[in-house]
Amino acid sequence: MMLTVTLNAALDVTWGVDRLRPHASHRVDSAHERAGGKGINVARALTFLGHSPVATGLVGGATGGLIRHGLRTEGILDAFLDVAGDSRRTLAVVSRADGDATVFNGRGPSVSPAEWDRFTRHYAALLAGVRVVVLSGSTPPGLPPDAYAQLIRTATAAGALTVLDTSGPALLHALQARPDVIKPNAAEITAATGRADLGQAADALRDEGARAVVASAGPDGLYAVTPDGAWRAVPPEQLAGNPTGAGDACVAALASGLEAGLAWPDILRTAVALSAAAVPCPVAGEVDAAVHRRLLPKVHVEKADPTHPN
Repeated sequence: MMLTVTLNAALDVTWGVDRLRPHASHRVDSAHERAGGKGINVARALTFLGHSPVATGLVGGATGGLIRHGLRTEGILDAFLDVAGDSRRTLAVVSRADGDATVFNGRGPSVSPAEWDRFTRHYAALLAGVRVVVLSGSTPPGLPPDAYAQLIRTATAAGALTVLDTSGPALLHALQARPDVIKPNAAEITAATGRADLGQAADALRDEGARAVVASAGPDGLYAVTPDGAWRAVPPEQLAGNPTGAGDACVAALASGLEAGLAWPDILRTAVALSAAAVPCPVAGEVDAAVHRRLLPKVHVEKADPTHPN
């Protein structure tokens, strides 16, 4: 079994426009509204890969009710816990002309210490039989700085592997708990380490506690430093569309590969193909099955020199 954690779940709203122009009015050509937050998007991608993940986290208020209704509609197993505040909304404005996406993220409800304590006990009870836990996204106001570190330690004690996708202080605090895999993007890994070189940055995060670092670099693919060596995985082509769900698809592939015990080259090949197949989809969390099948055998994976990853 696999468990995804979304501490700051959202109702994701995606608007499509012909072209995004600053300081101008826009006509919205398409609109989508669905349950969101990075962990929920990971759960969708895991479902595409044939898993039946359980999704947990925090939701609240009328917006939280819409999120839970969306999960039930999609057949995603809902183990979310309610809090008093109203869950956040996000807005992604996607330009059809070039695929550029501008995203506005709400902060989320303030979570009390009592609500956090209740969630940690709820989360611990869910871990029975779980092989991989995915912890994704931002944390809402009120949570302790080491919230993810607490959850990682609990998962590790229960015998589960952990995949973490977050940034900023939440990432740095979580490293103390030694997550099995972290997946920052290029901007996040630079912000966390002060280093623009992916190899140096990944080594720094491993020194801080991460067992493996998979850094995503958009159309340039993935650079990974693992206990089995350093690797580069590159997509065979660049695709136009909405890139906001590509990172979540990548995380789903990493978690699926860990659960299956695959070798790192195979894990990274699937991660690149799945993340690329998410780009043509209009909303985050979806995957184009035909694109995934076409790209998977063509992804190039090679050993990398950890001192010269680029």
